[in-house]
Amino acid sequence: MIKVYHAGYFEIPQPDIHRGRINADFGQGFYVTADYEFAGGWAREKTGEKIYINFYELDEEGLDILEFNRDADWFRYVFSNRRSMPDVHAGKDLVIGPIANDTIYNTMGIMTSGFLSDEEALKLLCVGPLYRQIVLKTQKASDRLRFVKAEELSEEVIRKNIKRVKTEEDEYLQKVAEVMKEFDT
Repeated sequence: MIKVYHAGYFEIPQPDIHRGRINADFGQGFYVTADYEFAGGWAREKTGEKIYINFYELDEEGLDILEFNRDADWFRYVFSNRRSMPDVHAGKDLVIGPIANDTIYNTMGIMTSGFLSDEEALKLLCVGPLYRQIVLKTQKASDRLRFVKAEELSEEVIRKNIKRVKTEEDEYLQKVAEVMKEFDT
């Protein structure tokens, strides 16, 4: 049993695995993380909306789980899903692995334009903090998720998260620039 979190604008006692984007990192499903702090930084402020962290307990026993590291297999799977190709792992109950930084759209776009090789794109995607996501892809997995509570984030916590995420983004962009310089040689 692991504790997992999902941030958003609503309390979500009964997640819908079919509501998420098809072209997300690991395809359609309900995305959670075991990292509370990361979950809080994931939600973006929206005028007139409160931000909640939904707390769950996930029983992984008996589930068909696929776990990725930042490697070529992960890269190919994310690349395929981001391009809305058929999800080759749609039958897995859970997919666990690194989150692809949102700059992946730019990285993938540059790669498909012929400016980056697969190896260079993967190297760029391995820059930055390593946050992991867990995606519930089947009803069987969703049935193993127990809602515990939802907690509204305070303005203070939201401001702290914004500051932390901004610092991470600045550091990330600096590291990406350093890696890009290596490609020019």
